[in-house]
Amino acid sequence: MYDKDQGINQKSNHAGPEIKNNTEPLQYSPPWTPGLAEFFRSHIACQDDLLHVTILNLFDVGALRMIQGSIVALVTPMHPDGSLDEASLGRLIEYHIEQGTDGLVAVGTTGESATLDEDEHCEVIGQVVEKVAGRVPVIAGTGANSTREAISLTRCAKESGADACLLVTPYYNKPTQEGLYLHYKAIAEAVDIPQILYNVPGRTACDLLPETVARLAPIENIAGIKEATGNLERLRRIRELCGTAFPLYSGDDATACEFCLAGGVGVISVTANVAPARMHRMCAAAIAGDRETAMEIDRSLAGLHQQLFVESNPIPAKWAVHEMGLIDRGIRLPLTWLRQDFHALVREAMRQAQVSTARQSN
Repeated sequence: MYDKDQGINQKSNHAGPEIKNNTEPLQYSPPWTPGLAEFFRSHIACQDDLLHVTILNLFDVGALRMIQGSIVALVTPMHPDGSLDEASLGRLIEYHIEQGTDGLVAVGTTGESATLDEDEHCEVIGQVVEKVAGRVPVIAGTGANSTREAISLTRCAKESGADACLLVTPYYNKPTQEGLYLHYKAIAEAVDIPQILYNVPGRTACDLLPETVARLAPIENIAGIKEATGNLERLRRIRELCGTAFPLYSGDDATACEFCLAGGVGVISVTANVAPARMHRMCAAAIAGDRETAMEIDRSLAGLHQQLFVESNPIPAKWAVHEMGLIDRGIRLPLTWLRQDFHALVREAMRQAQVSTARQSN
């Protein structure tokens, strides 16, 4: 488990871009213990009660604060033949810790979870936990469109020592809101680990509505939501229904700065793969309420927020990280390597964010 008192600025000997502006991740304390979340949230529903205010104050002083800040949706390094590249994974993790990344998501969408089989999925989670060695929190992507499979992957993450899990809404089979409620409830009851809901209807054709989130929030082990619609009204509606103690994470880099300024606790970020130090500083400023600093940093990242989606994620992100000299040229079908037409666009966005590259061409 993550130990916030352990040193994090250890240097590695990997080849790649020069490490600059080393910063420590935001303060983190483990998620609330089983049973405590349900007690607090059951009282938070009393919006006008004095106890409600007292409980929120406890959260405000950080006694039960969740993972926060810039949490990278980590790419999964692969060799050109598509096989997993454990050595590059280790170098990539060291780079992120040196750059101040506040947490890592292993095998999420950006980590190509769709093309890893279940054994590989568990293998990568275990490798990330082992290599991070408690220096920052690890969130394991364990969502699936089969509730049984999601439970199995979530158990694997718990056994591997992950700090929390991220569970995308079931894709393709388009469950009802009641089905979504029962899906997440079943996983939360089956595996005792903090679980972050993940709503990204643009990819799943399934929208987890705020009213359903409010039904799920009091359930033990439900520990927040990654909201990737890019709609800031969603954040406000969920806060209204669930209270300010329920952690909200942005899943949309382009609106993450405003999201954190409006009360979000962080972003699970694609851009952080390429500009981790800047994403860390932007999130830290936004969470602290320093709008001017946060917006200034975010303007330098705007190109990456846009161009890292010029083709399907993680195609541009993997190309950019390869350009930085951190990973090999590997991606699994049906995803393909970034088209030549887009190289200049992504490289210019990297330049605007002051990201150095180890290669001038691929």
